[in-house]
Amino acid sequence: TLDFWRLLYALLKQIYGGKWTESDAIDTQIRFVKSALWYHGYGRPELYQLPSDGSAGSRELLLAFSWLLHRISLLERLLARNRVKTGDETSVCVCEDDLSHSEKDTTETAPEYGLEDRVDVRYLQWLNGRLRFQWRSLHAQHQEQCKLLHKIHLFTSGSHMDHILGHFSVTEMDLLRQPENYKQLLQHLELETMQLEAFLEWKQLEAVYWQWMETVLDNMAEEGNMCKSWDTHIEKSRLPKATLCCPWADSLTGQINRLSRDLMTLRDQLHELVTHRKSAWCEKVKTRAEELQKEDFSAMVRKIQEAVELKLLDLSNLCAPKKNKMHGSCRLVFRSKHSASKIGFSRSVSKEPVPAVSATEVIRELQMREASLHRELKQLQEECRQRLDEIAEGLDGVICISP
Repeated sequence: TLDFWRLLYALLKQIYGGKWTESDAIDTQIRFVKSALWYHGYGRPELYQLPSDGSAGSRELLLAFSWLLHRISLLERLLARNRVKTGDETSVCVCEDDLSHSEKDTTETAPEYGLEDRVDVRYLQWLNGRLRFQWRSLHAQHQEQCKLLHKIHLFTSGSHMDHILGHFSVTEMDLLRQPENYKQLLQHLELETMQLEAFLEWKQLEAVYWQWMETVLDNMAEEGNMCKSWDTHIEKSRLPKATLCCPWADSLTGQINRLSRDLMTLRDQLHELVTHRKSAWCEKVKTRAEELQKEDFSAMVRKIQEAVELKLLDLSNLCAPKKNKMHGSCRLVFRSKHSASKIGFSRSVSKEPVPAVSATEVIRELQMREASLHRELKQLQEECRQRLDEIAEGLDGVICISP
């Protein structure tokens, strides 16, 4: 179990890019793994109830590890994280957040170290201002990096053996300036090759692993049913045992039986009442429909049908396969204005036709996403304003003026 905790800790730390050592305390590692799983939406409460000393829970950790493999593509993300960088990459993402649909039904199970005390609003405002300042600093540094990268691509244009690429990367320029670093680069390439070979071996055996996980889930389901039946058996057998040692148990049992019969009778009466009310309501609706049919019943039905069609269209769009949005790391490739292919991004460099996306297309997608987020923000602000107005109406002697 301890080895499994350390494994998950090392893998998740690599994904988040944090520094870690094997000498970290085991309770610190367990807290980090629980928080990372909770952040990604893992909703099995048994995991968060495991002890902080790592003395139990090997099967729960196995389930969590398998869930990470399937949900966040753990191995693929590790490969992308540990690949040898050329220095010309940039992250492009125009995907819409699916949190409202994918993580809406996840259990709200917070780890034991979550925030329990109320936080001062002024502290949150200070954090927001600090985040804005760091974001602007990061944006300025990114712009400076793009300027320097443009200089490298422009000055080395036409010098590369690959005519599709046409210019040197940052790593190649570093090797030209410091040739002694080629040994370190060669070690990184060998390590990446070993990881890719291990990943190919895993893909060949992946089907066997998931078949084994199906048997693990079946065994857990059977054990869960056995535990439920055992608890039910204990509850049923607990009352007769009490009658043997408690003189008042017989009268208590009789009262419980009478209460049960009264509840059954009340349930039957309620069922009859609901049936009667339902039939009366149907008659009233039928009468009302006949009255409206003479007036504008067809127009109302048409509006209702349009509303239903819109909802069905939203549902079909939600269930339909998503269009492949631009997401992930792309390599920046310099293209002159007179180039036949006016392409700004390239995912690979080869003699084959290069799957690429232009910078103008990315800008257009991001602008559309920005407009969508602005509309969503306006809607949320309006809902908050209405909610504040409702709260203000219930306050006596207080006058609230909207900004």
